[in-house]
Amino acid sequence: MQKRSLAIAGHRTSLALEPEFWRGLEAMAQSRGVKLNSLIREIDEGRDAPNLSSAVRVAVLRWYQEQGERLG
Repeated sequence: MQKRSLAIAGHRTSLALEPEFWRGLEAMAQSRGVKLNSLIREIDEGRDAPNLSSAVRVAVLRWYQEQGERLG
């Protein structure tokens, strides 16, 4: 697990994810042309998951699924 501190909506928080999810999140942000903090804030604001780390993992998984569907 890698833990990173960041600011979302004006407050500091930390997020612990596996390195693979951090790489996926960074790829997702790059493909959308947004900063990592902005993407995480967007995920946080729209989440149904009980915690942010779960919501991020699901968002990354869905993004990769969409990428696969586009190629398939």
